[in-house]
Amino acid sequence: MSRMKRVKRVKRTLALAAVSAAGLLMTVAATPSVAAPAQSPAPACVEYYQSWRYTDVVNNCAETVAVTVEYTNGQDAPCRVIAPGAWATFAGYGTDGNYAIAVRTCEPSVAEVAP
Repeated sequence: MSRMKRVKRVKRTLALAAVSAAGLLMTVAATPSVAAPAQSPAPACVEYYQSWRYTDVVNNCAETVAVTVEYTNGQDAPCRVIAPGAWATFAGYGTDGNYAIAVRTCEPSVAEVAP
């Protein structure tokens, strides 16, 4: 293949890549972001007790609640559905000084609501 044809092919490939990238960026910019719903504090009837290994959350409310635990280091805790009078166990704070600072409401996924 001649040098001129290779140069044209490279230029065409670069032009197509640039147009594709610009289209992708425009699509991403035009797509609204889906923000997670703001979590609010759990009702006062939901209490938690923690040890270095576990954080137990007890639902003393008359209705079912979906909650997660907020930790000082921002670690993820699953959203758990807890029936009235029941409790759920979350991770504790471990040996690194991380600890639970709040229990918040959350939206459970379909898998978390399974019977």
